[in-house]
Amino acid sequence: MSDVATDEDRSRSFGAVATDYDRVRPSPAPDALDWLLPERRDLVVDVGAGTGIFSRALASRGAHVVAVEPDERMRAVLQENSPGIEAIAASGEAIPLPDASADGVFFSSAWHWMDPHKAVPEVARVLRDGGRFGVIWTSRDHESGWLRAEEWFRDAAPEGNVLRGETPPGGRRRRREDSLPTGDPFTNIETQTFRYTRPMAPADFVDWLTTYSRVITAPAEARERGRVRATAALAEQFPGATVIDVPMRSRCWRADRIPRSR
Repeated sequence: MSDVATDEDRSRSFGAVATDYDRVRPSPAPDALDWLLPERRDLVVDVGAGTGIFSRALASRGAHVVAVEPDERMRAVLQENSPGIEAIAASGEAIPLPDASADGVFFSSAWHWMDPHKAVPEVARVLRDGGRFGVIWTSRDHESGWLRAEEWFRDAAPEGNVLRGETPPGGRRRRREDSLPTGDPFTNIETQTFRYTRPMAPADFVDWLTTYSRVITAPAEARERGRVRATAALAEQFPGATVIDVPMRSRCWRADRIPRSR
């Protein structure tokens, strides 16, 4: 592997930490789920489902969930920890479901890995008339001054701002977020942000920071230096704490599929 991982390297990196990913990655804000989901939930698709964190959240709202995940290592953890959820080996650019079959198609922190020119028409194909297309990014609230992950893991993130998760300013993934559809075949396009706090043990918080692709694909020495910096900074900020409240936010986008031509 080269010193700087490619997008393809990063997109395939998560399976290497699948167990930790499932253990420490966050669930969305409960209010965000209520805002995103349509009333009808007979079939809801979670694309880029990873280990099933968002799939389980959808199922908790009474949805029948099909999880689409290409990585077999992530899918194995999903199947082990998500009883009742069907897991399919596929991608957002080729969803193996019939036309007009789904009430909702959702991407949780996975949209930036998709080719929007292929994924948007595929979502439109799978959704029934009036079905819901939703995207959600759940991450640390970077407006909080003590969350200095970019500084702590600077050796693992040479391009800067990369531990902001899904959308580094000026980066390729930011442009992919901006490639969300703005018109046909979708309507009622809305955005909303929901803030909440997540209690975590400091060690688990540090583990969470190492589940981002640019850290996973960094040299082991760089990851360890980041762990040491993060652990020391948290100990200074929260001396003796066994649990810290991490400021969080779920940023959401939703739209409805317009009726097909009669």
